Amino acid sequence: MIFTRANGQEKIFSTQAGTISFTSEVPLEMISAASKKMEGVVDATALSFAVTIRTFEGFNNGLQQQHFYENYLETDKYPIATPSGKIIEHVDLSKRATFQVRAKGQLNIQGRAKERIIKIEIISTGAELNVSTQFLVPLVDHQIEVPRIVNQKIAQEINVSAQAILSLSVKP
Repeated sequence: MIFTRANGQEKIFSTQAGTISFTSEVPLEMISAASKKMEGVVDATALSFAVTIRTFEGFNNGLQQQHFYENYLETDKYPIATPSGKIIEHVDLSKRATFQVRAKGQLNIQGRAKERIIKIEIISTGAELNVSTQFLVPLVDHQIEVPRIVNQKIAQEINVSAQAILSLSVKP
């Protein structure tokens, strides 16, 4: 877990119910799915999130969902995707404010980590954070192979959106 010192106590914001979604849009087909079970922790210097791939729902049909789980992301071998990193800008999350920050770290999908810098908006009430982001994931970065027969139905870059409300926990 990630902690930061503030007033002699360690502060961390956490959630077990963030939402992450993806969209693959090409002229022949649009595929989208979402999970409302993204877990995460954030402090003033770093963040870490995780989502179990099999919690994604909303595909166009069951066969598409099965192919996503078994063929493209190989969830039996790689059940979890994890973005994590250090927050580049200095932020005081105990203050009521909106922060536009960048996190530099690893995006790990299908067992393949890729260094990324991702822009994130953090709205802090002091006791709660609303964290949101949008970014592209090139399939080639994580060696996700699309069979030639469906190549025109799946985008080579996937749009990912994530949003979570994290609550403050104080550890002595």
